[in-house]
Amino acid sequence: MTETQPQPAGLLGTQVAEVDGAGDLVFDAAIVGPLLGLEPGAFMEELKKGMVHQVHEQGTGVDHGRRRVTFRYRARQSVLILDAQGHALHVA
Repeated sequence: MTETQPQPAGLLGTQVAEVDGAGDLVFDAAIVGPLLGLEPGAFMEELKKGMVHQVHEQGTGVDHGRRRVTFRYRARQSVLILDAQGHALHVA
């Protein structure tokens, strides 16, 4: 891991996404990009090119209100489990 990559454990409890008026998550490239080894500007460029993929899953049952978001870039992947307000409960 390079110095620009945050330690996933350091994000626990941190608000990593905002929930917009429609209930969608809005992430900050300064947080997600380094998890994939990308500077924020490069993350946005790769996202626009379709090179960064995201899978969003909504919790049900005992996980109701939680969300799991997986970001993928080439062979890299980062998984975030968030509470209803966008705070990180788990980062891998």
